[in-house]
Amino acid sequence: MSEPPRFDRGHTDDLMSFLAASPTPYHAVANAAERLEKAGFRQVAETDAWDGTAGGKYVLRGGAIVAWYVPEGAEAHTPFRIVGAHTDSPNLRVKPRPDSGAHGWRQVAVEIYGGPLLNSWLDRDLGLAGRLSLRDGTTRLVDVDRPLLRVPQLAIHLDRAVNSDGLKLDKQRHMQPVWGLGEDVRDGDLIAFLEESAGLDEGSVTGWDLMVHPVEPPAYLGRDRELVAGPRMDNLLSVHAGTAALAAAAGRGPELPYIPVLAAFDHEENGSQSDTGADGPLLGSVLERSVFARGGSLEDRARALAGTVCLSSDTGHAVHPNYAERHDPTHHPRVDGGPILKVNVNNRYATDGSGRAVFAAACEKAGVPFQTFVSNNAMPCGTTIGPITAARHGIRTVDIGVAILSMHSARELCGAKDPFLLANALTAFLEG
Repeated sequence: MSEPPRFDRGHTDDLMSFLAASPTPYHAVANAAERLEKAGFRQVAETDAWDGTAGGKYVLRGGAIVAWYVPEGAEAHTPFRIVGAHTDSPNLRVKPRPDSGAHGWRQVAVEIYGGPLLNSWLDRDLGLAGRLSLRDGTTRLVDVDRPLLRVPQLAIHLDRAVNSDGLKLDKQRHMQPVWGLGEDVRDGDLIAFLEESAGLDEGSVTGWDLMVHPVEPPAYLGRDRELVAGPRMDNLLSVHAGTAALAAAAGRGPELPYIPVLAAFDHEENGSQSDTGADGPLLGSVLERSVFARGGSLEDRARALAGTVCLSSDTGHAVHPNYAERHDPTHHPRVDGGPILKVNVNNRYATDGSGRAVFAAACEKAGVPFQTFVSNNAMPCGTTIGPITAARHGIRTVDIGVAILSMHSARELCGAKDPFLLANALTAFLEG
């Protein structure tokens, strides 16, 4: 039997605020942590000894967060219910020697991260954000959220065939943004500017992880405002929904039959192989330490993981009205049709029939419709953290998400209802 929905249009409003405030994975996990703190969660350090007390806890590592809620009376072998997501998005990232330029233009040297739609970054007002590492060993988040950079496109007068032959972009030569004028390019100018912007002493920054972002805020679109346009929906839409769902599930307290978990990883867009990626040790370490902190053994850990289920939540492809032939002819997910269940028999997604049943039960409980996505046989299928999570931890995993258009663009498009439909389904799943 379905329960009254926890989330409505206000969730989508909050998603837009979350997207705007999270230009980098580091900002995204900080904002998720702030929301969890308000729900009573507390941060624990990986270097400290953990206790087995009930309540909400979370670990931050770089651009990743793992949060969990232990109900009163939970046994050491109590299984987990996990929502998995990722915090990174394809973009342009600053190189170690960022100051460059030519012909009177001052530029910032960038590297291409992941697989962005490069043309979507052209002629767009861009800000700069990320993490600064300081001489004293601490870090500081920085966000210059104003028009600062721009990747200018070549005028059609100098490329007459661009509309007939297609736009061809060289990642090295054509994607370097401009940020000012001047013949004298000096090493250290960009970092000195960021030190001043962040209120830091000159010379205090010794390392950086910086990336550019479009400064145009998310917005409702359409005659009836039934669409949302914005950056980094892949995959902050799922991070935001998972955070809200975990906070809501924690409100059930001792009634929970499982231990609900949010695991939001970095580096999904380039293979997940890092200490903060899904193919790293972070999730396994947290789950194991949670079992041991409650007095459990390796046997209890094995029992807990055997009963654990993970929903790997990531955006997927809605049917495109101008390219419907690129989709499977019998599977046309639509925006605002509810979350999608992703299936691929070659295990690019981790979903099987038993996983489908788990997700169907959660959606039924939440009163949320869902759809199914499968790739056109003639097209390669993407992948997610789902198969990685299943293989690395031996956890039954189901791949789901929200159907969007313009995936990997600097600005993506979803339905205004789908974010809160996903959040309601995730809440029902975490509550069991």
